[in-house]
Amino acid sequence: MDKVRLTATKILYDVAKNGAYSNVSLAQILRQEKFSDLDRRFCTELVYGAIKAGESLDWKISKYLNRPLSKVDDKVLAVLRAGFYQIFFMEKVPPSAAVNESVELSKTFCGLWESKFVNAVLRSATRKPHISDFPTGDDVNSLAIRNFHSAWLVKLFIEEFGLDAAKKLLQFNNTDPPLCLRVNFLKTTRENILDELKTLGIEAEPSTLAPEGIICRKHGALDELQILSAGFCQVQDESSMTAARILNPQPNEFVIDCCAAPGGKATHLAELMKNRGRIIAADIYEKKLKHIKQNAARLGIKIIEPLLLDARELDKKFFEQADKVLVDAPCSGLGVIRRKADLRWKKNPDELKKLPALQEKILSSASKTLKRGGTLLYSTCTITRHENQDVVEKFLAANENFALVEMKTLLPHITNTDGFFFAKFIRKV
Repeated sequence: MDKVRLTATKILYDVAKNGAYSNVSLAQILRQEKFSDLDRRFCTELVYGAIKAGESLDWKISKYLNRPLSKVDDKVLAVLRAGFYQIFFMEKVPPSAAVNESVELSKTFCGLWESKFVNAVLRSATRKPHISDFPTGDDVNSLAIRNFHSAWLVKLFIEEFGLDAAKKLLQFNNTDPPLCLRVNFLKTTRENILDELKTLGIEAEPSTLAPEGIICRKHGALDELQILSAGFCQVQDESSMTAARILNPQPNEFVIDCCAAPGGKATHLAELMKNRGRIIAADIYEKKLKHIKQNAARLGIKIIEPLLLDARELDKKFFEQADKVLVDAPCSGLGVIRRKADLRWKKNPDELKKLPALQEKILSSASKTLKRGGTLLYSTCTITRHENQDVVEKFLAANENFALVEMKTLLPHITNTDGFFFAKFIRKV
C-alpha cells in the first residue's frame, strides 16, 4: 500500500469530516513522516489539488455514481476524491496506477466491501472519462464548475470586474503560488540571500514590487531552510510587504498594529524602524500572540509588545498617542484564494455582508489612537468594493478630520500577486 497516497487521503478526510485546515494538517504530517522531496511534492499536490477542485471534483464523481453523493461514506468519498484527482488532473500518474493504489489503500482505510465499490467507480471513470467533461459555456454555473469556484463567488467577480476580467481572475486563482520571502534587513541584504539560495539550488529572483522581497519558484521543505530558522527571512507575499512600506514608519516612533497576528507586518514595521521605537501588536487571540513573540525573537526584533486587546477597544487605552497605525482588518480573504486551497469553499455570502460593520468599528477606534498629523493605513487581503472602498467612504464621511492620501487595489490577475487593498489617511486636526 502506498503510504504517500494513504497520507493524502487521510488529510482529505480530516478536512472534509472534521473541518481541519489543509495547510496545518499537511505541514504536521509531512514533519512526522519525513517523506523524500519527491513524495512530499506528490502528497502536497494531491492534497491541495483535490481540495482546490472541491465541488468541481465532486461533480465529476457524481457522474459515475448510482446514488447521491451525500449517501457515500465519508472515508470512501475521500478515497474517490484522491483517485479522481489523480486520474483527471495529474498527468504524470497513469490512470491504472491511480485506480490500483486507491483500491488497495481503501481496503485498509475503508474496508474490503467498500474497496469493491471504489474499484467499480474508478474503473468506470477510466473507461468513460468523457462522461464527466466540464461544461464549456460562460454562464455562471459552467464557469464555476470549470474553474473550481463556488457559483456565488463567480457571480460576485463578474458583477465586480466584468466577465473577461472575472475569467482571468478565476484562472489565476488556480495557478500555483510561489514562495515569497521578505529579507530581514536588520541581519542581511537581499543580495546575500539570493546568493545563498543559488548555492542551495533554489530558483529565486528579486521582487519588483517590494525592495526586500524574493520570489522562489522551486524549493524544498521550509523546515530545512536555515535562512528562515535563523531569522534572515520571513515568509510573506510581496503584495503584503507593501503595507509597511506605505505606512512608512520611522525609527523612534510609536506604532500600533491593530490586528497583528501572526506578526508578519508588525515585524516588517520593526525592521523599517531599524528596531528602534515602540510597536504595539494587538490581537484578540492569546495563542496567536505567541506566534508574534516567536517571529519577533527569531528575527532579532525587540521593540514589539504583543497585547491581548480587541481592536474595537484600542482608543480606550491609547487615545491620541500613536504616530502611525496599521489596521490590517479581518476580511473575506478573497485576494488570497490562490494561496489557500480551501478558502473558496469555506466562505459564504452572508459572512461577506457582516464584515464591513466590524471593519468600520475597528477603523473608527484605531483612528482615535492617532496624534494630530498621524498616519492611518487601512488594508485588507480582499478585492471587492464592499469591504474596501465602501468602508473608506463611510469612514471619511464620519471623520472630517481625516484626509485620504492614497488608495489602491492590487488585483491578482493584473499584478501576479496576492490581492491587496490599502487606503492611507492623515489626521489633519
